[in-house]
Amino acid sequence: MDYTKNSISTLAIISLLLVGFIYISTLSTFPPKTFLSFQINPTNSPPGMAKYELEEALKKASMAEKTVIITVINKAYVEPYNGEYPSMFDLFLEGFWEGESTRVLLEHLLVVAVDQTAYERCKFRRLHCYRLVTGDGDFAGEKIYMSEEFIKMMWRRTRFLMEVLKLGYNFIFTDTDVMWLRNPFLMLNKSKNLDLQMSTDWFNGDSFSYSNSINTGFYYVRSNRKTITLFEIWYAMRRNSKGMKEQDVLAKLLREGVDKELYLRMKFLDTLYFGGFCSDNKDVKLVMTVHANCCRTIEAKMADLKNVLVDWKRFKEGHVAAGKNSFKWSKHISCNNSWHVL
Repeated sequence: MDYTKNSISTLAIISLLLVGFIYISTLSTFPPKTFLSFQINPTNSPPGMAKYELEEALKKASMAEKTVIITVINKAYVEPYNGEYPSMFDLFLEGFWEGESTRVLLEHLLVVAVDQTAYERCKFRRLHCYRLVTGDGDFAGEKIYMSEEFIKMMWRRTRFLMEVLKLGYNFIFTDTDVMWLRNPFLMLNKSKNLDLQMSTDWFNGDSFSYSNSINTGFYYVRSNRKTITLFEIWYAMRRNSKGMKEQDVLAKLLREGVDKELYLRMKFLDTLYFGGFCSDNKDVKLVMTVHANCCRTIEAKMADLKNVLVDWKRFKEGHVAAGKNSFKWSKHISCNNSWHVL
């Protein structure tokens, strides 16, 4: 009798072990996790009062269909470099003033200040201002390209923009070193079928090709479940991407097919319209924006952006000889030399 009981118990244990082995073996044949099942670490959303203040700031700056223009500034961008005016922020605003059909867009610009000096300068200008309390370190000084502080500030910016999307607002994000010479909304696709339109350093001729080199210094994004999820995945990747800036992490996600997983529709902007120092616009009659990309320091950006404004004014005043190829942008000497500065 005892022998029979022991046999039955032993058989039951062996059966359970066998079932467990088969189950584990079966799991190993499953494909790896998709982006949709990606484990997103929770982020700290703005507390009640901060969220209310952000919603109020967005509401005041918003144009039709809850769309705003957003830029981020710090002390280094609002104070004159080496005591010489204008500041980078001054140049940015002058671009709107000198541009065609761009002055009215200042009514829809939300300036996000990461320190008190930048916030006070924004308020003095009577713009729509929001004070972003980061708690992630001191973001007031100049952040040299690809320094640890630069990378940290870019990630904090991404997190903030994710919160804007979650509040239901579409936005154009623009770096402060982008000159708005014409109204970009005239060229951006307003279709709700497009979720994200992003500038490029170099455009390969195909607006839907993922081999274009993206630049997160200027892009237009619609708020929906797809873009919010993209930003959540993108921001969560920061912990596993040490030494990489957010732009490179997004490019990696796109190469790995996150857009297909999310059914995201993206368009890459032609440098003929949305140009920069990496790839000069070839026809001044078509240019919308000029970005001081491929440049390392604020001092160099300012020097060459001043030349952009001089060139633009010269074109507007008709000081360019007739002929298709008569206009040429000034060479970006300071930015080219900035890569040789330690």
